[in-house]
Order: sequence, then C-alpha cells, then structure tokens
Amino acid sequence: MSLLKWESVKDIEDLFERYTRSLPWARSQAWPGVGDWNPRVDISESDGTYQLKADIPGVNKQDVKVSLDHGVLTIQGERRQEKKEDSGRFHRMERFYGSFSRSFTLPEDAEEAGLKAHSDNGQLTITVPRKATVTESNAVQIPVD
Repeated sequence: MSLLKWESVKDIEDLFERYTRSLPWARSQAWPGVGDWNPRVDISESDGTYQLKADIPGVNKQDVKVSLDHGVLTIQGERRQEKKEDSGRFHRMERFYGSFSRSFTLPEDAEEAGLKAHSDNGQLTITVPRKATVTESNAVQIPVD
C-alpha cells in the first residue's frame, strides 16, 4: 500500500464536482456530456482596467455573445458537439457541450462605454476600463462662525 498526499480542499472540490456531474440536472438526459456547462473565469484588476478571462475551448467566436445591461456583464455561448460519421463506441465522455451563461456585476468605477472583448485560442478576454479617479485636492480649513 502506498500513501498519497491528501490535499483536503482540492479533494473535496473534486468529489463535489464528480457528485454534481452525476445528478440528473447536471447534464442532458438524452446524451451524456450534453447540457449546460460553465466556463471557468479569472477576474483581475490593474491600475486602469478590470480584466475577465474565460476558458472557452472549442467555442467559435461567432457562438459567443457578450452583453452589458444595467451594470451586469453577461457572457453567453455554445460549444457544439462534433458530428462524426462513424458509429464508434464511446468508452468515456467527460467534455460538456451545449450552451453556457455567466453573469458578473461590474463595480461602480467600471466605465461601461469602453468595454472590449477578444477571443483567441479558446480564451475570451474582456477588458473593462475604470473611470478616472478624482485627484485629491489640498484640504481647506473653513472657519465656523
């Protein structure tokens, strides 16, 4: 018997993910791997922008829609299943196909007018500029009568 290093948080996340995949609402019942899925997203901030990076491998640029409504940024799209002519048997099917939708509330200092979205090599990058901050002025003492 060999001992394995136990990474408690990662192991619990993996266990939860395997469990939720087995639930009937986690995927379409017609075909395994078909149904709603959610791409992983990283959100970062720099001096002048917020940046969202979503992993969307296998999703065509034409199948992605980015919209903004009342301060809520929504990413929608669809990964289409490959059509194969041969009737081979699947031994394992883990990739998800179908539509996805993720929504994020933008912070108050987000400049909605300058949003940019770019898709390249399975990664969607959305750049949200930040409003210019008001420069601090010198404090003025006001006498009270």
